[in-house]
Amino acid sequence: MSDDLDYLEQAVDLARQNVEQGGRPFGAVLVKDGRVLARGVNEIHLNGDPSAHAELQAIRLASRELGPRLDGCVIYASGQPCPMCLAAMHMCGVTRVVFAAANAQGEPFGLSTAAVYQQMTLPLDQQALEIRHLPQAAMGDIYSRWKALNAAR
Repeated sequence: MSDDLDYLEQAVDLARQNVEQGGRPFGAVLVKDGRVLARGVNEIHLNGDPSAHAELQAIRLASRELGPRLDGCVIYASGQPCPMCLAAMHMCGVTRVVFAAANAQGEPFGLSTAAVYQQMTLPLDQQALEIRHLPQAAMGDIYSRWKALNAAR
């Protein structure tokens, strides 16, 4: 538990520093086996990339060392991870996430993703984002080819 607090304080400090440098109040620290592998801050203000969230920046850096699987890693985040970041954590195998500020705390400042979480609980045809499925037969062959090429790896 004390390790959790130490790493979480590092993420909060990154958020503080990022605000002072003109960024959003988000920082993340990615740890495996007691070793910090990567740190990230929200960099949307630097490059206009809406996916440049602190957690994703840390995942990108750690993946350079470990590859696409981050099993056994823990992410410490200053704010509650948004659905995009949380999905990335699931996709790459992050084992645990610890965060400081919940969506409710960020809401008065326009820093909550609770509405996005809510949208994603709805069936596809009820979400605000128009989502259309147009099946393409060629995808079956493409998937089969991928599996054949990767079976030996």
